[in-house]
Amino acid sequence: MPRVHNFSAGPAALPECVLKEAQRELLNYHGCGMSILEMSHRSAQFSEVIQDAEDTLRRLIGIPQNYHVLFLQGGATLEFAGIPMNLMRTGRAGYVVSGNFARLAWQEATKYGTAEVLASSEDTNFDRIPDLAPVAERAAAGDLDYVYICQNNTIFGTMYHELPDCGSTPLVADVSSCFLSLPLDIKRYGLVYAGAQKNAGPAGITVIIVRDDLVGAGPALACCPSYLNYRTQVDKNSMMNTPNTFGIYLCGKVFHWIEDTGGLHAMEQRNREKADLLYGALDACTVLRPTADPASRSLANVTFRSPSSELDAAFVAGARERGIEGIKGHRLVGGMRASIYNAVSLEDVKVLASYIEDFDRSHRSL
Repeated sequence: MPRVHNFSAGPAALPECVLKEAQRELLNYHGCGMSILEMSHRSAQFSEVIQDAEDTLRRLIGIPQNYHVLFLQGGATLEFAGIPMNLMRTGRAGYVVSGNFARLAWQEATKYGTAEVLASSEDTNFDRIPDLAPVAERAAAGDLDYVYICQNNTIFGTMYHELPDCGSTPLVADVSSCFLSLPLDIKRYGLVYAGAQKNAGPAGITVIIVRDDLVGAGPALACCPSYLNYRTQVDKNSMMNTPNTFGIYLCGKVFHWIEDTGGLHAMEQRNREKADLLYGALDACTVLRPTADPASRSLANVTFRSPSSELDAAFVAGARERGIEGIKGHRLVGGMRASIYNAVSLEDVKVLASYIEDFDRSHRSL
């Protein structure tokens, strides 16, 4: 069976060349006589794997030496608790609630201190990034441990195109679904983190990039489990316990693939071309319509819907007949969602855009 056009929101498409390379190495990694899946995380071979992954990521993004890179487990969701446990040292942080995952992060943070909602777009069903002027005003007071954003909202198809001005207050960002899809000015942040299963690798790895002063400014909260303590993980090189060795290995290969195909600037150009094509097809429709405010549209997750749930279901069924998978919208919002992450090709997007045009023509009279 040929490979499908995979628009899944995560776990998502991986570069085919990476999968084939991992396939070739699966039984005998670099002549060592065993699989990477069987290898001790304390071995010299795996030490090279994790160091190479970090070094490649540092080159890609341009990560300064005063930032640490961690490869942890538990998904981005575990860091909803890990961040306040490590950074909410005076007991007060600010949150911008721009979607479901930002809301969940805020709710989790309320267990460990005062988590203020600085701005929200919930009143318009998260169809846009909220006005960020109140964020800058509140951050200027200087009494927040950090300001938290979810930079791309996977479910609702919105994305920050400008970061809030937080002054000297550290900016913390969940970048899961836009990580490595475009350049990242890491110096604008105190901490960024990403579930790898969108653009960086397989499910099961969370990449954290954290500034040294935030790790060393003081102890984590007393309730913080040892695994979630960033200082401990930095000191142990992400190996306080057995890490997800195969996931880190695959992430390293994806990092190399991005580097070998032109780096983050080239990746952004390709992703913008894909997004422009897809939004253009949807904007020309009469039956299907994008759901995100145009000024907040995501580069990674294109959300759209028809006038009825029955027609949505017909669209998804017709897509499957064309080998298009993973476009059913999230259960919270319905409709459709096409996630056009790095490994989704322009040809994949052309197939979907063509189907959108055909579907619209055949249903205009309904």
